[in-house]
Formats: sequence, C-alpha cells, structure tokens
Amino acid sequence: MSSTPSASATSAAMRLDQVDALRGLAALAVVLFHYTTQHQKLFAPASSASFSVPWGHLGVNLFFIISGFVIFMTLDRCRQPMDFVVSRFSRLFPSYWLAIALTFTVVSIFGLPGKEVSAWQAAANLVMLHGFAHIPHVDGVYWTLEVEMLFYIAMFTLYRVGRLTAVHGAIAALLSIKLIYLACAQFLGIDLPWILHRTLFLSTAPWFALGICVRQLTQLSAEPQASISTLRRRIAGSVLLALITIAWGEGWPMALLAAILATVVHAAAMGRLPPLRLKLLGWLGTISYPLYLLHENIGWVLMNQLLARGLSIDLTIAMALVFSLTLAHLVTQMVERPAMAAIRRLWAQRQGLQRKPLHTA
Repeated sequence: MSSTPSASATSAAMRLDQVDALRGLAALAVVLFHYTTQHQKLFAPASSASFSVPWGHLGVNLFFIISGFVIFMTLDRCRQPMDFVVSRFSRLFPSYWLAIALTFTVVSIFGLPGKEVSAWQAAANLVMLHGFAHIPHVDGVYWTLEVEMLFYIAMFTLYRVGRLTAVHGAIAALLSIKLIYLACAQFLGIDLPWILHRTLFLSTAPWFALGICVRQLTQLSAEPQASISTLRRRIAGSVLLALITIAWGEGWPMALLAAILATVVHAAAMGRLPPLRLKLLGWLGTISYPLYLLHENIGWVLMNQLLARGLSIDLTIAMALVFSLTLAHLVTQMVERPAMAAIRRLWAQRQGLQRKPLHTA
C-alpha cells in the first residue's frame, strides 16, 4: 500500500525532469544564438563561424510556455500565499543578484561597447522591474525576467483573490486586450498606451497561456468526471485564442511554432519523451537559469578577448560555451541551490512546520 504513492511521486518527478530538460535545451539554444549569430553581428561582422543558430532566440518562447506550466503548477500546490512568494524569491533572486554583480564587474573591467552601465543603473537592476524607468539592463537577457515577474504578480493576484479556477476568464481578458491593441494599430493607425501593454505583458501573454493550458491538460484525470468536458472546452478556447493572437501579432509561422512547442511540453510533462531523460540533458536543465543569466555579456567579453589574441571564431565560440557552462554549474552548486535551500528552510522553520521542500522549478 505504501509503495503506491512513492511510485506515483517518482513518476511525477521523472516527468518534471523532462520539462526541466526542455528548459535546458531552450537555454542552450539562446546561448548558441548569442555566440554564433548575435556576437558576429554586433562585434565581429567580418568573421563567420562554421555553423550558426539564427533561430536560437526562439528558445525564449519555449521558456515562456514552460513558465506558464510551472507557475500554475506551483500555485496549485501552495498551501498559503507566502509559499509562492518564498518559492519564487528563493529561485530567482540569489542567482540574479550574483549575475548582476559578476556581469557588471567583468564588463566594467574589460569593456563591451554599447553594453556598459553605471553603478547606479546596475543597482537599479536589482529589483527586476527597472525597465519601467527606462534603465538599461546590466545584461540584455534580463528583459525576459521583467516579463516573468509581471506574469508572476498577475498569477499571484489571481490566486490571492481566490480566482485561480477562473484563469481562463483572465486569459480571455488579457488576449482580448491584446487583440484590441493589434486592431487599433492595423485598422486605425492608433498606438494605444505602451505602459498598459507592458504592464499586462501582452506580447508574451499568449505563450504563458499555452503553458497554463498544458498544465491543466496533464491534470485532467484528477478532475471530477462531471467537470472534465467543461474544462476541456475552456482549455480549447484559450489555446485557440492564444494561437490566433500569436498569428495576428507575430505571423502564422510563429503560431505554428507555438502549437508545436506546446505539444512538446505536454509530451514531456506526460513523460513521453524518453531521450530527455539523458543525464546530460538533466544537468543542462539544472544549470539552465544561471546559464541564461550569465552567458551573454560575459561570454561576449571573453570572445572579444580571444579574437583579439588571434584565435579562430570557431574555437572562440567553443571556449566561450565551455566557460559559460562551467560557470553556470559552479553558480548552481555554490549559490543557487544552497541559497534556495536556506531561504526555504528558514521559511519552514518560521512557520513551525515540518514539510516537504517546495518544488525547485
């Protein structure tokens, strides 16, 4: 009897490991895009690598789908609102603050034309919402963190007012506003206020929505039989609206990509992608957040230094990749995991509860 829950928990963990592996692959795609394509465009236009990953930036779109999946799952499991706050803070901020310090220091010492920021601007980055004040990012990839934070706030608000079950109504409202923006721009030539568009993360809302729908699809078997058909219709409506919004705003090829990526995430969440169980991919998923935070500007500084010493562009890319993977591994082991465990342990102790650690997704 006692073996059944354990087996179920192990199976669920394996499925989440596959989703984490996808996140690792998404991070790697972004890294390769920055090293094989964007670096040459910005700093070495005369050089040409033997291979290029110009589509690697699409890994960010996969990130957003996975975030929709993970955040909805995390909120669904929270016992109280502060569980979510502690979970997200311990996951995001220790590594982020270290990344700001390291990146600012490296760029300040070695230079990176067009990417330098002042000390006060770096300090302003600490809150993760500095973009609203038009303060430049210490590293260009931080723009996605602002979007993620706004999504977290919106979902937490929905949870806090006890309306998480009405998430499809919220999705419909957000995407309808996005469609109004698109219609006004296309048919009336009117640009509606950017501040609302940014605050409501309208550019990325459909991608988050797809992740939420994927999460709900994986949990259908746990729903009361009488409500499954209703939930299916709501999920289908949200998926359709998300794809229409992406198609109008970004083109039908992106809508097709969104459908494919959502399908892949669903397959991973159901444990149907055995290749994602490879230890190398599991490791890549484990270090994906520090890798994403630390690879761009620091990697570009290293590449510029190596190219200046006469190394080939291919060897430069390989060395920058190995360096970034190693640095991300060290930060994961020495900062991210210990800080996350310590913060969550302190929270559990404060509550006087002996409970399982929050999921580290």
